Amino acid sequence: MKGDKVETKSYDVIIVGAGPAGMTAAVYCLRKGLRTLVISKDIGGQVNWTTLVENYMGFMRIEGPELMQRFKEQLKGENGAIIEDEAINLWHRKEGFVVNGKKSGEHLGKAIIVATGKRPKMLGVVGEESFRGKGVSYCSTCDAPLFRDASVVVVGGGNSGVQAVIDLLASNARQIYLVTNLELSADHVLVDKISNHQKVRIYTYHQVTAIHGDNMVTGVAIRNLQSGKEEQLRVEGIFIEIGLEPNSEFLEDLWKNNLGEVVIDCHCRTNISGIFAAGDVTHTPEKQIIVASGEGAKAAIKVWEYLMNVGSTRNEERKYIPPAERGEVYAPIKGG
Repeated sequence: MKGDKVETKSYDVIIVGAGPAGMTAAVYCLRKGLRTLVISKDIGGQVNWTTLVENYMGFMRIEGPELMQRFKEQLKGENGAIIEDEAINLWHRKEGFVVNGKKSGEHLGKAIIVATGKRPKMLGVVGEESFRGKGVSYCSTCDAPLFRDASVVVVGGGNSGVQAVIDLLASNARQIYLVTNLELSADHVLVDKISNHQKVRIYTYHQVTAIHGDNMVTGVAIRNLQSGKEEQLRVEGIFIEIGLEPNSEFLEDLWKNNLGEVVIDCHCRTNISGIFAAGDVTHTPEKQIIVASGEGAKAAIKVWEYLMNVGSTRNEERKYIPPAERGEVYAPIKGG
């Protein structure tokens, strides 16, 4: 983490990411009187893709985008500064840490909270990239209404995959093929909504091998993993719902596990003193909105404690203290 000295506005803490963890952390930091900057390429993160949230305390039922709008309003009510930009790298120099925004340039902070969340995984098959936005989608909440009276493949047997099927049924898709390489692993309450539906055909122990089309998707090739038999499905779209991967590539010097998740201790501290992390980008178990929010609050409190304790000594060299010596760790560490 090296960089040349430049003139840049200084903050007590810079929070990278504006999902539940990032915005909660920002509110807590602001209420502690810390000069706080939030930088994120999207406000709300993956919660914006959620049709309905029914397990966030205080709301019996609320749409994901509406919940994130309320987070944003509360953050603005605390006079929080938000820059909508992508953080492309992070380093430190004598004065503190520098976050480099793709469009906004450099921002200097005495401490950092990484709360960049996760993004959808790709299948990595022929045609996926070339037909992205032309029938290939990763967000049923956003795109299901576009496939009214269409035949569609959904890939993924977890909650996200089954929820995508439900979204497509609500949008009156003509036929839905659910493809998963194992048995369905979604919650029973979701599976029960689709298992006997006449518009839904479920392919377990199958995988997608290619996506075909001209200007738009016209078909998907699948293979039976047990027999090896290939089959062509004539469809107009495919929703890929096979999980998420952390937005952590720009964090070159932070320790990560084999999934690319940032490793933290029970105080949200990373292997670099002064850099904290919270939410789905970390290896903390249970990726839930309410868990991410709580971790964001915890990270903010620990940042405040860090700044109070470090004080004028913050310019001295940051020495790494192994997690085993400084507190609990949620899972075994693997360098990344």
